[in-house]
Amino acid sequence: MEQERMALLALHFIPGLGDYTIRQLMAYCGSAQQVFRIPKGKLLKVPGIGEATLRGFSAVKAFQCAEKEIRKAEEHRVELIFYNDASYPRRLKQVSDAPSLLYIKGRLDFEARRCVGIVGTRRCTDYGRECTTELITGLSHHQPLIVSGLAYGIDIHAHQEAVRLGLQTIGIMGSGIDVIYPHAHIDTVRRMMGNGGIVTENQFAAKPDAHNFPARNRIIAGLIDALVVVEAAERGGALITADIANSYDREVLTFPGDVKRSFSVGCNNLIKSNRAHLITSAADLERIMNWDVEVATPVRASEVTVPLDADEQQIVACLDAAGKALHIDELSWRTTLPVARMASLLLGLEMKAVVKGLPGRMYRIR
Repeated sequence: MEQERMALLALHFIPGLGDYTIRQLMAYCGSAQQVFRIPKGKLLKVPGIGEATLRGFSAVKAFQCAEKEIRKAEEHRVELIFYNDASYPRRLKQVSDAPSLLYIKGRLDFEARRCVGIVGTRRCTDYGRECTTELITGLSHHQPLIVSGLAYGIDIHAHQEAVRLGLQTIGIMGSGIDVIYPHAHIDTVRRMMGNGGIVTENQFAAKPDAHNFPARNRIIAGLIDALVVVEAAERGGALITADIANSYDREVLTFPGDVKRSFSVGCNNLIKSNRAHLITSAADLERIMNWDVEVATPVRASEVTVPLDADEQQIVACLDAAGKALHIDELSWRTTLPVARMASLLLGLEMKAVVKGLPGRMYRIR
């Protein structure tokens, strides 16, 4: 591993450094190697760095841990993807609290055209399993990437149905990538490896501690276009994932349930509070996501005839160069225009019939 990547990995073994602070350090110092070279007094000027963090800032120990982690990755055939790598998942990179490092194993295509997260209660009913099976079967002609959390119940059923139908599926873990949890699902994980795999932000040997799972849920929400909650009690991980997905401007959908069943309360509450679309079939998801409409060939920038100002021209040129729909956050990042300004410009371009807004705050040239 090249020295810059080794230094970046070493930053993850400095106590007190989180994903955001690591990115702050990189931006302030210019590179991971420079973080270890700069005088510690100057590091105090970086937001999020305090005296307590500096006291634990041991370069020797951090690099020793990084070297051990690399050896483990090679042993387990695990790939490490850093936030600034070109292969880092595009959808996930759009969110503000994206992990700075991912451990991945398998044959994964994060950039699948359609990506659906499916979550629900661990103690699912036959109704929940039937809804999950019918949903994935109904969407299979889109060849979607199915993302879930490997947990008992709806999660593992979604993975198994995707495997059965030959669809790519990714399990997001709340433990180290070498710690399959629940262990009972190890056979399903093995079958997932041929067309999908597993992902975590946790270091090797990390236990499936309770605090890892809410963090795991944000990765599920960040990787997808739409999240479907199948069955959920009044509280639980599925509802946490739904809340995060809403905060990321992902579409959230749910199946309604029997009002007298405890594992319908969460889904019904999502619908009642307008935090999720009610669906009863895959066709409903297709309609809400506009997947039932054949997408027209986008207009090229050279074909736009209405007058545009400099910022509007920059947005159109960006979409033209991408050749595909882009999320508002990615447009903002690529053009360096603030998100608030970008939202106003996109609204104006929509009114001029130059760009078209798609579900999930995605935009393309008409």
